[in-house]
Amino acid sequence: MKANRLILLLLLLVPAGKSAAQRPRYAFTPEQYQIPFPKAFLNAPDTVDMVILGDVMMHAKQLVRNHRTFLERVAPAILEADIAVANMEFPLGGEPYTGYPAFSTPDYYPWYVGGECGVDVFLTANNHVLDRGSAGLRRTLEVYEKIRDSLGVRQTGAGRNPAELERDNPLLLSRKGIRIALVNFTYGTNTGSDQEWPKVNYMRKDEVAKAIRNAREQGADFVIALPHWGTEYQLRHDASQRQWAEWLVSEGVDAVVGSHPHVVQDTTHIHGVPVLYSLGNAISNMSAPNTRIGLMATLRFVRDPLTGEKRILEPELTFLWCTLPERLLPDSYASLFVKEWANRRDDWLTPSDFDNMISTYRRVLDVTGIED
Repeated sequence: MKANRLILLLLLLVPAGKSAAQRPRYAFTPEQYQIPFPKAFLNAPDTVDMVILGDVMMHAKQLVRNHRTFLERVAPAILEADIAVANMEFPLGGEPYTGYPAFSTPDYYPWYVGGECGVDVFLTANNHVLDRGSAGLRRTLEVYEKIRDSLGVRQTGAGRNPAELERDNPLLLSRKGIRIALVNFTYGTNTGSDQEWPKVNYMRKDEVAKAIRNAREQGADFVIALPHWGTEYQLRHDASQRQWAEWLVSEGVDAVVGSHPHVVQDTTHIHGVPVLYSLGNAISNMSAPNTRIGLMATLRFVRDPLTGEKRILEPELTFLWCTLPERLLPDSYASLFVKEWANRRDDWLTPSDFDNMISTYRRVLDVTGIED
């Protein structure tokens, strides 16, 4: 479904062809048709790009704004990816719609994130998914099922019953002959009971190890761990995150990409495995220090068509900035790529917010040690 959306977009952008009378005339000799294609082109590796976004949120003040601007400026990059993943930090509990501390988000929001912005996988294992209790989570999963049937968007991290939870944990995706498993789990939930269904994937080593093992048994070439963990608002990972990351690597995952702290955290490698401790926020109403800057991570998987060798390349990290109303746009929010807007101070309605973006960006780079 995502490919169809992208093709339609490209068709709309392609200029109309020239008529036969307008086309330039060229003279070709037979020899020109005998030039072979370069071998490098024929043997180019199969590449799968997976884009991962941090926390997609809907605070109370966002509820009264035009949501279509929220991810509009980053959506082209999401649509171009073979697979796009986002942490959906809210339940769809129905009316009344609410923001922090107990979220309930309108149904149109995930339809927008999946249908218009191109996200293929919703992560549901997070501390807010049970904000409206088991009934709210059940309703959330029912809406996500409709989105799956209509748009092909999948969810992982929660299930309405044991069979559903196990089916999507791990979530196995296949693109271009490469099979990638996603294992999503959370340190806990703010409310709700773990004694009744539906349930969420928690940070329990026996359950996470089983999901990783099942991924390999199902033929996964790569296993990506997506934990919801860590200390909020801290730019450096904590001891628990490090211990868990080391354990996940020992269990055989190929990358670790975390969420929850609402700020970008440092990155590292453990025995060659990339660990991105926190991507921060993708879109929110937060304004506390460092909460308006986030990361979009691109994991690139390649397969050599001659040898069949498969490997994961070094993650590509792209910084995002979330503008609040009356800063860049007069009446709504917008996430944008920092580097694309780094020389456009005059475009801001509130130029001091541009200065805030640049100073926050530099501070986060300095504290986390991320190279951009």
